[in-house]
Amino acid sequence: MAAVDRAAKHDRLRPPSVALLLAEARSLFEFNASVLLSPLLLRAPKGDGHPVLVLPGLLASDLSTAPLRRYLRHLGYQTFAWELGRNFGGVYRMRDRLRRRLDAVHAASGRKVSLVGWSLGGVYARDLALHAPETIRGIITLGSPFSGDITATNARRVYEKLSGEPLDGVRLDDLKALAGDMPVPTTSIYSRTDGIVNWRTSLLRPSPNAENIEVLLASHIGLTVNAAVLWAIADRLAQPEGEFQPFDRAGPFAMAYAAPTS
Repeated sequence: MAAVDRAAKHDRLRPPSVALLLAEARSLFEFNASVLLSPLLLRAPKGDGHPVLVLPGLLASDLSTAPLRRYLRHLGYQTFAWELGRNFGGVYRMRDRLRRRLDAVHAASGRKVSLVGWSLGGVYARDLALHAPETIRGIITLGSPFSGDITATNARRVYEKLSGEPLDGVRLDDLKALAGDMPVPTTSIYSRTDGIVNWRTSLLRPSPNAENIEVLLASHIGLTVNAAVLWAIADRLAQPEGEFQPFDRAGPFAMAYAAPTS
């Protein structure tokens, strides 16, 4: 069954504007700001050594998540790259390979794995949580389009061409599952100034073990290097296994976060 109900076209969302897309160039400034703020970022809650698997976005490779993984290593986590080359997409096509990678990380560490997924990588993370919750400690998604009209992205044509998986052809039950409650603690970090993905597709339904964190003025490309995003990731990963408390926006980057909404 097609995921998108063609009788409900009024529910379609638009991809971000051309102006927001062009403004993605500011990600370089976000990276430079994080470098300057690194002494402050290293004051984030320390990790307990558990494994963190970081999944890149569409067309990205492990190089794109290297700064994030390096930061988390400094905080005391075992960090793992996805080691599957450049991400050419395909939630269905990549499912078995990702499951094997997750199992390998879990076996190597002997502990449950936290998943941090950027953009399409976050969609992979949610899909993994649905199929292998017993090996996952929690998931954090960064600007990931998993809710509502997932076609509202400026990367749609690239995804469909490279993956061979039309977004209008995603099975409705899979789409509902990806947008629904996860069996593990979940955080979605997003920005309304995202130039690639319509921010509304990154919203999850808040629950006792799930929350949205909006970072003001962040770019899509900069979500893995933005200082406020890095702090939020570190804070969420530092929670004891099996526990979940709402994110405290009163930290050193308080001005960068929007107030929580229901």
